[in-house]
Formats: sequence, structure tokens, C-alpha cells
Amino acid sequence: MIPVQGVEGARVAVLGLGRSGLTAARALRAGGAEPVCWDDNPAAREAAEADGFLCMPFKTEDHFDGVARLIVSPGIPHLYPAPNPVVALALEAGVPVDNDIGLFFQSFATRDWDSFDTTPRVIAVTGSNGKSTTSALIHHVLAQSGRRCQLAGNIGRGVLDLEPAEDGEVVVLELSSYQTDLARSLTPDVAVFTNLSPDHLDRHAGMGGYFAAKRRLFAEGGPDRAVIGVDEEEGRFLAGQLSQGPADDRVIRVSVARKLTGPGWQVFARKGFLSEYRKGKQVGSIDLRQVTGLPGAHNHQNACAAYAACRTLGLAPKTIEEAFHSFGGLPHRSQTIAEKGGVRFVNDSKATNVDSAAKALAAFRNIRWICGGLEKDGGLDALAEASANVRKAYVIGREAAHFAMQLKVEAEVCGTMDVAVAKAAAEAEPGDVVLLAPAAASFDQYDNFERRGEDFAAQVAKL
Repeated sequence: MIPVQGVEGARVAVLGLGRSGLTAARALRAGGAEPVCWDDNPAAREAAEADGFLCMPFKTEDHFDGVARLIVSPGIPHLYPAPNPVVALALEAGVPVDNDIGLFFQSFATRDWDSFDTTPRVIAVTGSNGKSTTSALIHHVLAQSGRRCQLAGNIGRGVLDLEPAEDGEVVVLELSSYQTDLARSLTPDVAVFTNLSPDHLDRHAGMGGYFAAKRRLFAEGGPDRAVIGVDEEEGRFLAGQLSQGPADDRVIRVSVARKLTGPGWQVFARKGFLSEYRKGKQVGSIDLRQVTGLPGAHNHQNACAAYAACRTLGLAPKTIEEAFHSFGGLPHRSQTIAEKGGVRFVNDSKATNVDSAAKALAAFRNIRWICGGLEKDGGLDALAEASANVRKAYVIGREAAHFAMQLKVEAEVCGTMDVAVAKAAAEAEPGDVVLLAPAAASFDQYDNFERRGEDFAAQVAKL
């Protein structure tokens, strides 16, 4: 655990007692603070009280008397579409609002670092799609190369649950827009922006607010190096804002849409080949077609971003390439879970929006597509072009009929996962891919996308 610095003797409120909230309370206590906690869920409060924490509701502005800061869990809105009532009270009382990411960056560096030969570093990854795979891939490459490293953030482990850094260690953080939007401290050494597509628009009051939340990691953080996906206008704009000119190699531009040229530092993938250029000359390349754990153009973008981040740490192209080949991919992200009779079953339950689903569809041919769920803003029109690889769609979810009507391919309303898997498998022929890429959230039928992917895998196992 990383004890929070600068809070000794302070009374700090913690709102939300899930994984990150409870870990933050423990780290605050370890730093000498007095955490006062609340969660609307009685079970969460009971767990906190069993751990020795005081729980009390914050119902009036007076309840914030003597409180130095409010720490808010990521799922709790602090501005849009409307602030949580407790957050609103804190702001009325003039109490600063922060999250565990802010506490981490406030507390990560210690006096022990004065005796280190190599200063620990933080690589922070954000973006709409691919940030989990990119983060895990960076961590995998570092581990395979023998570097001390830890992985945390939105990918599963709370940031304050990490061990204090050792000499030369690298911490890799996956950060969502919910996390970057609120953190008062953001100081990564290397920051990565994968891409941007519409998501969480209600939480950020539109695309402008969503991009602004991502941009804070770079504008507020001032990283030494910035790896920027430039296949969208927002990425190109961000790279332009951070760069002092075309030859500024503090900004590494990444693309899977075109060859990048110029005197700066670029990493791009075309037709399955990754290329690295510096000062107009090629200095590295990898044949990504042979990397089984990274199928499709969207994963090639992840590979380019991870490659660039690792190169900023001085790793050789050959070392990175060798590690790529041993990367098995992440669960629920273009994950091959079975093959039977020449039919491949792929779980991409993490494709919770239209853009990520379109990228999954572009990665395979002869697709039996299982899709549907809680539809997000923006409709499904963007799936039309990617649907060329689809032989038939099998639609699940409570609004399956409405979802199916918007598709440009033959679609059958199945409703539930067991029916969809059984029908897709029965109709599949050798060479087909039964792909779960929902293009929708899971909350109409499942607690989260992981549960949806696990159900898919369970139904496939029954075959």
C-alpha cells in the first residue's frame, strides 16, 4: 500500500466504498489521516466499519466542518449530468474534491528515492478504446524485459494498493475519463492517448467535455513524453498543442490509418507491419501479422502505442517484438476462447460502444455476430461499413428487436445469450467466427461486461 502523504492529522471524507474507495480510506489512515466514510450501500458500510472506519452520512453543509478534502469514487458524478448531493454540499462548503488518482500522484514519490540509482517512472494510458490492452501490453513487455513493474488503475487494482516503488521501477496506470477528470494531481512521466470516440457523453456533457477530461492528463500532467494517437481530429489537435514544432520528439504520433512522415518521432502500422521513424529515417519494424494475441487493426493501434511508450524507456525494438509474441491478450477483448469444427469463438464483450465493436468486426471475416444490450447515444449507423464481414447477427438484450431493426445485415432476435450462442453455433460453417462484440453496455442483463463475457464463454463450453 502507498500511504497518502500530506494528510497527517487531517479529517478526510471518503464517498463510495468500492474497491478504490475502501483502498483510499486505508491509504489515508496509513498516512495519519482520519477518514470519515459513506456509501449508500449498507453492505459496503458494514465492510468499512468492520475495518475500523467511521461511517456517517453527509446531509448538511455543517457535516463538512473540519473536513480537509472529499475523496470521490469514479462512478459518482461530481459535475454532469448533476453533482452527487454529497459532492454538491462539499463544494458549497468550500471543501476540495479529489479522487484516489490525485492521492496517488501526491504520494508516490518518497524520500527513499534519493538513494535510488534510477528514479521510478509512471506511464499513464487513457483513451476511449484499447487502453486496457495497451496498458497490459506495456506491463507485459516491461516484465518480459526484466524491468520491475506494477499495473493498476481502471484495469483492476486500485492505485493506492500498489507497493511503494523500488529502484528503477515502472508503474503502468490505465486511467478512464472519470479518473482523469477529477484528479487534482496528474504527473505521469509518459502519457498515452490511444483514440477518441463517443462514450460517457452524459457524464461529460458531450464530446467536448469528454475530450477535456482526457486532455487533462496531458495539459495538467506535463509528461516528459506524450504518445498520441492521431487518427482522430482530437488526437491531432492534442499533439499539436503539446508539440513545439514538427521535429519535437517529446510527442510521438501513432497511427493505423496512414504512413506518418516528418522530422519528428512516429510509430504507425500499415497492412500489419509496425514501423518506427525518427528524423525521417526508419529505425524499427515488427510484423504484427504473426502476433496472435493482437489481432486486427485496433490491436495494431494498441501495439503501436505500447511500442512507443516502451521505446521512451530505452527498450530495443527486438526486445519489444519478442515480448509481443508471448502476449496472450486480455479476457473479453478479442479473446479466442474455443475452436470447434473449424469455427472460432471470440469473446470481445469489452466492445461496449459502436466504435470498439466496429473495430472488432473489422478484425475478422465470415462473422456470426452476437450483439445487443443497453444501447448508447449516437445510434448504430457507424456499424454499417464494418458489417461487411458479417454473415448474420444474433441479437440479445431487453431491446433486442429495436436493436436488430437498426442493423444493415440479416439479424435474428435471440434475446438471451444461451439462445444466441446455440443458434450461431448451429448455423456456423468451417471458417466462420462466432464473435461476441455487443456494441452496447451490459447493464440491461448483466452487472458488467465481464459477466456478459463469462456467460458467453459458459454457453460456448456447453457445446
